[in-house]
Amino acid sequence: MPQVLFVCMGNICRSPTAHAVFREQVGERGLVEQIVIDSAGTHDFHIGREPDRRAIMTAAEQGLDMTDLRARQVQEVDFEQFDYVVAMDQQNLDALQNSCPEPYLGRLSLLLDWTDGWGTEVPDPYYGGDEGFTRVLEMVTSACGCLLEHIVAEHTLLPPKQ
Repeated sequence: MPQVLFVCMGNICRSPTAHAVFREQVGERGLVEQIVIDSAGTHDFHIGREPDRRAIMTAAEQGLDMTDLRARQVQEVDFEQFDYVVAMDQQNLDALQNSCPEPYLGRLSLLLDWTDGWGTEVPDPYYGGDEGFTRVLEMVTSACGCLLEHIVAEHTLLPPKQ
């Protein structure tokens, strides 16, 4: 069963947005029982907190609920447990690479590596306005869709028979 961990700095803006988007996409494909999804931060700034209210509101406008998510920090066991450890930007990817045991380095990637046309990094909207959260949601939705297509093909996942 493939396991996906989305990672940003504090786990209150970008990674929970990716978590919520990917969870919705997985659900739409009928694959909820076949893919494990989580999110975490490289820093411990917000452990136990719900996502930023602007991220929650932006997601809710698209029918996504992330109010059940709580911030946590990446743990060493995550590198072994998760098949895909997906960072939102190079700074967080660097932090992951510095703490990841060598056998698991191949599991690390940038989210936008999975899609074209958005550049390389999902920008941190924390210090900006609401439009930054909308842009993040658009970028994440596109990239998560491509990541899901890869996982479905790579792991030969099929929805349960009706």
